[in-house]
Amino acid sequence: MSSVGLSAYGMTGTDLVELAECADKLGFDALWLGEHVLRPLTQNSSHPSNGTTQHHAGPLVDEDTELTDPWVVHAMIAAVTTRIKLGTAVYVLPLRHPLQTARTTITVQEVSGGRVLFGVGAGWLEEEFDALGIPFRTRVSRTEECIEILRKAWSGKPFSHEGKHFRFESVQLHLRSVDVPVILGGNGPQAVARAARLGDGWFTSGTPSFDESLRLVREIGRLRDDAGKAGPFKCYVRVATTAPDELERYRDHGMSDLVIWADAFWEGRTLDERRDRLAALAERMGVTPVPAQ
Repeated sequence: MSSVGLSAYGMTGTDLVELAECADKLGFDALWLGEHVLRPLTQNSSHPSNGTTQHHAGPLVDEDTELTDPWVVHAMIAAVTTRIKLGTAVYVLPLRHPLQTARTTITVQEVSGGRVLFGVGAGWLEEEFDALGIPFRTRVSRTEECIEILRKAWSGKPFSHEGKHFRFESVQLHLRSVDVPVILGGNGPQAVARAARLGDGWFTSGTPSFDESLRLVREIGRLRDDAGKAGPFKCYVRVATTAPDELERYRDHGMSDLVIWADAFWEGRTLDERRDRLAALAERMGVTPVPAQ
């Protein structure tokens, strides 16, 4: 079965909640929220797009970019929707202590009825790391160690940890185990290998072409086969097209979890106009409302 999700970044929290309410009723599968904690006024970093088309022109964090906390927004969305999944694409995991991240993800997963898709990345904006006092050079190893700690925390069992970046005596985060799928983002060779090795799924960075998306999906499949990985693993692929025949081409090649940038369609002077445009998109893409879970 195929699905169509929406990706959003640089929108106000209020707008995101209204978008989610409408998308939930129309039958879109998920709303994926991008994030940054802050805007460094001096930026020399560039996004590691690897030639991938970027949806947003210019700096990804500039003076007009609306920044929100995705967990606050998703908690609000959970309260006013019934079925749409709550994705992050991506959450910059190494910027936070994993025990705090565990506390937040457990809470949102439970209040939402299990709808969280935890998309994470290692980050790229060095000045953001500098502002928060996190060594940029350690971001990859921190990301991997955070994932290890999070899975222990989500188990509901007491645990301790002695690692390269984090050390603590026995703690317990929750009374029950909580399942939180980890979806790793990134298109580079190391990011793809990390997703195949550690993830429950993968999310494209930027908006790759059809050929590039197919290459990446096949590479992840090969890496998982080589590592003897089995079980469910979803590849969420951002697409630039909404043409039915082009979408069918993706699906014919096994790419069934597609994601569209929402801001291209969530436009209009009034909320009704924005809802109408999103409804027209849903109809064009074959998205139909589904019964509440």
